[in-house]
Parts: sequence; C-alpha cells; structure tokens
Amino acid sequence: MNKSKLPEDQPITFFSAQKAARQLADEVRALRGQLADAARERDVAMNKLQELGALPILEIQARVEKARKQASAEVAQMKSELAQVRADIAASTAQLDQVRATIVATEDLALLQEAGVYQYQHILSDAVAYQARLKSIQEDIKAMSRKDGGAILSTTAWTVNGSQTEGRAMVRDFSKLMLRAFNAEADTLVQGLKPFKLQNALERLRKVADTIAKLGATMSIRVSGSYFELRAQELKLTADYLHKLAAEKEAERQERERLKEERRAQQEIEREKARLEKERKHYENALAALIAKGDDEGAARIRDQLGDVDKAIADVDYRAANIRAGYVYLISNIGSFGERMIKVGMTRRLDPLDRVRELGDASVPFNFDVHALFFSKDAVGIETAMHERLSAFRVNVVNRRREFFNVTPLEAKAHLAELAGELLEFHEVPEAEEYRQSLALLAVAKGDPSFVGANGFISGRK
Repeated sequence: MNKSKLPEDQPITFFSAQKAARQLADEVRALRGQLADAARERDVAMNKLQELGALPILEIQARVEKARKQASAEVAQMKSELAQVRADIAASTAQLDQVRATIVATEDLALLQEAGVYQYQHILSDAVAYQARLKSIQEDIKAMSRKDGGAILSTTAWTVNGSQTEGRAMVRDFSKLMLRAFNAEADTLVQGLKPFKLQNALERLRKVADTIAKLGATMSIRVSGSYFELRAQELKLTADYLHKLAAEKEAERQERERLKEERRAQQEIEREKARLEKERKHYENALAALIAKGDDEGAARIRDQLGDVDKAIADVDYRAANIRAGYVYLISNIGSFGERMIKVGMTRRLDPLDRVRELGDASVPFNFDVHALFFSKDAVGIETAMHERLSAFRVNVVNRRREFFNVTPLEAKAHLAELAGELLEFHEVPEAEEYRQSLALLAVAKGDPSFVGANGFISGRK
C-alpha cells in the first residue's frame, strides 16, 4: 500500500494535518483487515491439516506399518479359516459319498419314475422259453454252490494253532457261512423282483458281495466273479420273464375281450335273424290266408311288409358274413379324462350304443358321450386309419390296444370326414349330464350358487 505523503514545501495547516490523519487511519484499518484475513486463512489451513491427520512423518509411517501388519494378520486368519472350511467340505463330501455307496434306494415311486421303457436283457420268443433258460441257470447255480464248485474263493495258507488242517477247516466253515448269506440275499431278490427294480436288485447284490469281501479280507474270502455273474444273469432273466409274462397276459386279456365282443355281436345277429325269420313266417302265413280269402289288397300290403323283412334278413346275413362291417364311434368322457381326450373304436354290435354303455361301466365315474357314430362296410379299415392319423397324439404309446388320443372331438372330425365322407351327425360339445350336474351340486354345497347357470349346469368355470 502506498503511503500518503505531503509535499515538503507545502505548509502544514490545520486542515492538511486533519486530512493526513484520516488517510493514515484508513491505511491502518486496511492493514488490520488484511491481518484478520490472513489469520482466518491460517486457521482454515490448520483445521484441514488436522482433518487430514497431518502428523510427523515418523508417526505416520508407524501408523501405516501397524495397519499393514494388522491387515496381513487378518488376511492370514481368513485364509486359515477358508482352508478349514474347504477341508470340512471335502471331509463331508467324502463321508456323503461313502454313505451313498452303502445305501441302495428302495422306494418304488423313485424307481418307477426312473424306469423308462423296459429293455429285454435276453430276446426269447415267449415266457416258456424264458422258464427253460432260467431252469438251466438255476442248475448251474446249484452246481457252483456245492463243495469246491467255485462259488466262493479263499486263501489256502491259513493256519490255526500252527495247524494247516484246522486252518483249512476254519476257512471252509467261514466260506460256507458267507456263501449262505450271499445266496439268501440273491434268493430274496429273485423272489421279490419286479422288472422296474432290476438295476436296484443288481446294485444290492453287488453291495452284498463287496461286504463279504470286506468281512472275509483276512482269509481272502470273496464271491467269485463267475458266480456273481451267474446270479446276476438269473436276476436279469427273471426280470425279462416277468415282463414277458405280463405282456402275454395283457395280450391274452385283450384277445379275450375281442372274442367276447365278437361272440356278443354274433349272438345279437343270430337272435335278430331268428326274430326276423319268425316274423317272416307270420307274414307268409298271413299272406296265404289272405290269398285264400281272395283279399288282393291285403295280400299286396303283406307282400310289401314281407319284402321289408326279407331286406332286413339280407342285411343281417351281410353283417354275419362280412366281419369288417360295423360301426365306428368317436366318444369322450370329460368327467373322467378331461376335454382333450377321445376314444376311437369300432363294434360289430347291431346296437352300437350297447358297446358304448359297457365302456362307461363302474370302472369310470361318468358315462361316455358319443360325438360321431356311423356304419361302414369297412369299419375295421376306417378305425385303423384313424389310429394311424392320430398316432402322434396317442396317450398310451406302449400298449397300442388302448385307443385313447389326446385331441378334441373337433380336431378328430376332419380326419373322420376325409375317411368316411360326409358325417350325417356330429356333436362337438358333449352333454356330460351327470358330470355337469355333479359340479353344480358341489358348487351349491360349497355356498357358491352364482357358479351354477339357470339350467343347473356350470356357467362360469370349467
């Protein structure tokens, strides 16, 4: 700041001295303000240094080194704890694997879910052939189970009290005991075997053999590989036999059902023909009487009726002679199987609804509804063609005698129309009267009357 000076040659007066004093006072106030600002800046700087931890270098370095050591110790401790956790996990995993190795699943539901399509271990023609092969294997099992048959292997250098004779006797006794235990388990597995349990049974048999080898390790007592394989073959063949036997029984049941249906159809045809023949005889007697009386008009009327009877007899004879003729039906049962399920079949019954009523017997909760029903000279061919067209939607792909398909009646209608021509009658929506009434009654019982329409059927939900 420039200081104000008065000219040396200017005389000092009262007024000039007063002005100079004021200038000096202003300069003093300005300097004091600058000093105050500097003090404030110094205080701010000191506060920031305090906040930043401004300390002597040695103290800072000491604190940094202390923090570094503490962090290293914590990292080392965490590494140690992590290693311990990993060791515990490894030990638990090993223990779990050991437990799993000694456990054989026996739950039928789990085994059934993993059953898949059964694959035969041996391809034989029928159950009788399997029985013969089983008998041969069982004879081999008996032969190997006899003394020195090779079922059990063991050491020959065992001694008791220095005596090899006593040692051989002990090994022989223990070997018999082990073989008895193995055979008992194998026989139990064979007796209780079901085809879908084959792998489970083989696993259990392997576990028994392993257990015998562990218990007899000191004497080298173990089940021979050839004997184990023989008993495993017995299990596999037994499973094949049981599956083949079940398949043959199902085929026989289906064939009996077919023959029963054929007999019923034939009996209906015979009864209908006998009725028509009896009716024809009555018309012939009436015609002879009218002719004898000279009633030409009455005779003409009887001749027309007799012609209708002859036509009916001819139709019945045709049905009896042509085994491919019959009725093709398309039915559903939404109360039992839902809306996307139909059955396509054929019957040679004179009244096809008799067959439909039989299908809706006590084995299902509700009756079947007929969507389409028509007569064809080749009902067998149309039924087969329908099954082929709907094969991708077949419900039971194993037993193809089950004629149920996962489609709606409307989806099947197009195929029927192509195969059978114009359908005279087709009902898209099933009546399902008992089913709908049952739902309505249940809705009312649950206190939801709005659920039921004016006609007593379900109105708002499926």
